[in-house]
Formats: sequence, C-alpha cells, structure tokens
Amino acid sequence: MANKGLFSAATIALAVLLVLFLLAEAEVTKKLGQERISHLHFYFHDLVSGKNVTAMKVASAPTTNHSPTQFGMLVVMDDSLTETPELSSKLVGRAQGIYVGCSQENLHLLMASTFVFESGKYNGSTLVMVGKNAVFDQVREMPIVGGSGLFRFARGYALAHTHSFDLTTGNAVVEYNVTVLHY
Repeated sequence: MANKGLFSAATIALAVLLVLFLLAEAEVTKKLGQERISHLHFYFHDLVSGKNVTAMKVASAPTTNHSPTQFGMLVVMDDSLTETPELSSKLVGRAQGIYVGCSQENLHLLMASTFVFESGKYNGSTLVMVGKNAVFDQVREMPIVGGSGLFRFARGYALAHTHSFDLTTGNAVVEYNVTVLHY
C-alpha cells in the first residue's frame, strides 16, 4: 500500500515538472520568437601565399615539416567570404579563426572559425563552426555550434566543397553551403 502512495506522489511530481518545463519553454519562445531556418551560400578564400596573405602558419611541431599531413601545424586565418568564387566579388564577411593539422595518417584539419558577416541582411551577426575538415573529401560536413546577432542560439551544419586549389601557391577557394536553425 505504501508503494502505491509513493507512485502517486512521483506521478504528481513528474506532472508538475512537465508543466513547469512547458511554461519555461513558452516564456523563451515569447522572448526570442519562433525558431527559423536559414540557408547561406558563400565562398571562402584561403590565401597562404602572395602579397595579400590571409592565412598564416604561426606554430608547428618539430616534425611538422617532415609530415605528409602537416600534423602539428597551427594556422591563423582572416579569410574573405564572397558571393562568388572571384575574390573581387562582393564581400559578405570574413572567416576568422584557426586550423590545425590534427591527423598523422590523413590531411585532416581541426577548424575553429567564426564567420563574421559584414554586409547585407546578416551584417553584424556571426556563426561559429568547429569540426574536422577532411580536405581531400569531395564534400565535408562541419557543425555550426553557435552564433550571435540574428544567429543567436544557432545550430546546424556547413557543407564545404573545394572550388579551386592552386598546387603552386597553396591558395584555395572553398564553396560553403550553410544551414542553421536560429531565433
């Protein structure tokens, strides 16, 4: 009989918690508005050589220069994001962050990048991408883990596809298709 009373008390407590959770969720929705989905498309220009370098190696392990995968390399970037593959096209924003050679077996980069939007509808907003970039894969998927401004509480994914890569200079243009949920 005591177990039956305990079961009823637990049921009531769970019901109260559920109601409190639903009220809290309603308050968040009231303050932030409805969640929406956005799709963005832009080109990332990673210039590691030439007169206007936007990505620079700042550290490496003693063995990095002998590693075919650049394991241990740390690069800081401030890359242009444009509407089309041409660097002279309209500037959408900048990709600011780092990438690190993180695999001893494959050319994989750990990327931590903030997409800082500087024009158009998303001017002043940011998206944060952190994840593995397997650079020789046709399409790479990396997570969007946050944002600011119009992308507050963002989460989603970025699909990267190498548009062009210059073997002589190491410069690359990467096409990004980004899908995010945000408030």
